[in-house]
Amino acid sequence: MSESDDEPITLSAHALAALKSFEADRGEHQAKFERLQAEAESNSLLSIDAFAEDWNESQFWWLMHAETGDFAPKQYSDDTANALATELLRDVTGDMTIAVVSAPSVFVALKNILVSMTDTLYNLNPERDDEEKPKLILLEHDNRFGVFPEFFFYDFQQPVRLPGHLKGTIDRIICDPPFLTALTVRWLLKQNNTGPPPRLIVCTGERMEDLILKLYRALGVRTTVFEPKHSRGLSNEFYCYANFECPAWSWR
Repeated sequence: MSESDDEPITLSAHALAALKSFEADRGEHQAKFERLQAEAESNSLLSIDAFAEDWNESQFWWLMHAETGDFAPKQYSDDTANALATELLRDVTGDMTIAVVSAPSVFVALKNILVSMTDTLYNLNPERDDEEKPKLILLEHDNRFGVFPEFFFYDFQQPVRLPGHLKGTIDRIICDPPFLTALTVRWLLKQNNTGPPPRLIVCTGERMEDLILKLYRALGVRTTVFEPKHSRGLSNEFYCYANFECPAWSWR
């Protein structure tokens, strides 16, 4: 063994600085996650901005929308998220389940309404029992949303690889992007004639209108006058498609 073999291995100043930065970032990200988890568990009001920063799980926040050809943030503006959440809750009852598929900003808006806006819920459905709240589920690829008990990991490439108890249980659903989630939507929605028909909202670029209307024709989806807005903007116009009319929109 040479003398050099006995010498301690040392990192260059550059490598040491990079390692220190990595460890600091990892600690900061873990602290953020723990704060988010504590807020979710305490039912306090949340902001979707807390999830929007790029830390390890950003690929689905900056996803290329196959429908539009844009690299675009998945985050709706607050006004859009609140409007979509409000219509998902209108006339809702405690025995209903609402699913949010890859639209986490709408999920956060739903959570905030359910946590703090009892009066709004009553106005959306005057017949509801004060103790009744719908069940929520969130299907999302980004594991950061695992801070919510309603979270289920979702892989676009395996659209029905989900817990079997979710099949055919959903009364209302919003999805984005709608092409990749079409099989999931059909798998999730209730298929019975005894209750109110399921409500479906899908959002995508206006240039895909013909395809959307064909893909979801059996569910009665039509183009609405409501135009979703994203918090960082998009170069292409977005449309909202739904199988029901409501105070926020009518059909075109």
